[in-house]
Amino acid sequence: EKQLVESGGGLVQAGESLRLSCVASGFRFDDYAIGWIRQVPGKEREGISCFKGKNSYTWIADSVKGRFTISTDNARNTVYLQMNDLKPEDTAVYYCNGDPPRRDWWGQGAQVTVSS
Repeated sequence: EKQLVESGGGLVQAGESLRLSCVASGFRFDDYAIGWIRQVPGKEREGISCFKGKNSYTWIADSVKGRFTISTDNARNTVYLQMNDLKPEDTAVYYCNGDPPRRDWWGQGAQVTVSS
């Protein structure tokens, strides 16, 4: 069974940092494109970042460019999202999934709350 599990969320103050982890099981993450998506209740999901394993291509949304970075650890089969200089508007549930998202890969997500 292919599965992605997010962790690393929390409550932080504006300006602080968090690193989210997305551990893949049942498959090699670098055989696919893996993305980070965030969702605020009542709003549409927003794609934040993507890693495409076959050519190590990465993409970061303009809304977080310069503050967020995607990286990988092949040995741990893990994709990370380093989030620096967090802002209250970054408050959301963060998910990792395929790019495009796959219905059966949605996990619980990681809640990130940034206080001002």
